[in-house]
Amino acid sequence: MSFEIREKPDKLERALLVSIGMPGESRRERAALLAELENLVENLGIGMAGSRLEFTREVQAKYICGIGKAEEIRAWVEETDADALIFDNLLSPSQQREWEKLVGVPVADREEVILDIFAQRARTREAVMQVDLARMQYALPRMAGMWKHLDRQRGGSGGGKGGGAAARGEGEKQIEVDRRLAHDRIEAIRSELEAVRRQRATQRKERLRQGIPTAAIVGYTNAGKSSLLNMSTGAGVLAKDILFATLDTTSRKIELPDGQPLVLTDTVGFIRNLPTRLVEAFKSTLEEAVVADFLIQVVDASDREALRHYETTCEVLESLGAHDKPMIVVWNKVDLIPEDQREAQLDALAAKVDCPSLPMSVVREQGLDTLFAACAGVLAGRVERATYRIPQAESRIISIMHRDGKVLSTEYEGNDVIVEAVLPKEFSSRIQRYKI
Repeated sequence: MSFEIREKPDKLERALLVSIGMPGESRRERAALLAELENLVENLGIGMAGSRLEFTREVQAKYICGIGKAEEIRAWVEETDADALIFDNLLSPSQQREWEKLVGVPVADREEVILDIFAQRARTREAVMQVDLARMQYALPRMAGMWKHLDRQRGGSGGGKGGGAAARGEGEKQIEVDRRLAHDRIEAIRSELEAVRRQRATQRKERLRQGIPTAAIVGYTNAGKSSLLNMSTGAGVLAKDILFATLDTTSRKIELPDGQPLVLTDTVGFIRNLPTRLVEAFKSTLEEAVVADFLIQVVDASDREALRHYETTCEVLESLGAHDKPMIVVWNKVDLIPEDQREAQLDALAAKVDCPSLPMSVVREQGLDTLFAACAGVLAGRVERATYRIPQAESRIISIMHRDGKVLSTEYEGNDVIVEAVLPKEFSSRIQRYKI
């Protein structure tokens, strides 16, 4: 783990994982989240000394759980000689500090683990800025108490007279400086990301002007979104069997069976309890889902939590204001479902969603034609197939046909060009006078 602001060791080798369930929470749901945390920690390259699921009768402000349960966990840390304690829960800054004082080893929560994974995966300048913003916002309230060792070295109250800065300890002055620098850095990153958002908005306006529809590929992390984009377009996006393999938006233009163009855009993967600050930081990327004409949600059908992953993605889309978009659900990785169970499992999944869905195996390149036909069906009302007689003097119109639509055939008659084409209705309506 990389702790930029809080002091942490360079390498953690034996971490204990704990999930504390709240009153009324489902044990199955909590167990699934803990298993997911194990996968997250594994993706950071941290070894695990063990994991355990605990439930508390009531939420306590100091440790989340009661002091008795907290002491049990402290004893477990000592017994296993672990060098870190990681909670599946989201800890407040004060709870994190109290746990570290109790167990004597670094303590992290689910949000910090996800932030560290994002930091490892960020490659482009935009992704790095987005992660930096989220991490600075996470770390800022956790800076309190970092510099107390300086105050102790100076006797705590300092030697100045009359109060003010001169009377403060070195630690107190240092943390004020660090907080100011952190705030300045946060504002600088926000300004840079705002410039990126404006650039994206300009690109979207150009696509809108050309009448090219867009589809955003969304879904749970590691469901196969980037692989689907690669299979559909040859984009060459990084696609590995790891969580959050890519954080960057990639858009590619394809041609559907009916001849109309479509821009496919990959987006960052979702996960249960995705930190709100990450959703906010990646807003410029996630806006692709908000402005798309429709969504393609990719779900790992072989995962026993497939339906819950579908629901999680829908919840994040709702928080973004994109829940009312037309959607096609792709049940990916069907090749991993035992053949004798496949049909029944896919039927059960399809029955739980209220939008078109279809099975695919991206790794085996199965189902792409069906997906493209479904995309054409969603956009059927946007295009028109017709034949036009265009004067050769109006060659500009033919150029636009090639750019924004699909020209099926071209013939010459005297000074005219007979063109059969599939065109966006917005454009075809402007050249009605040339229609045969």
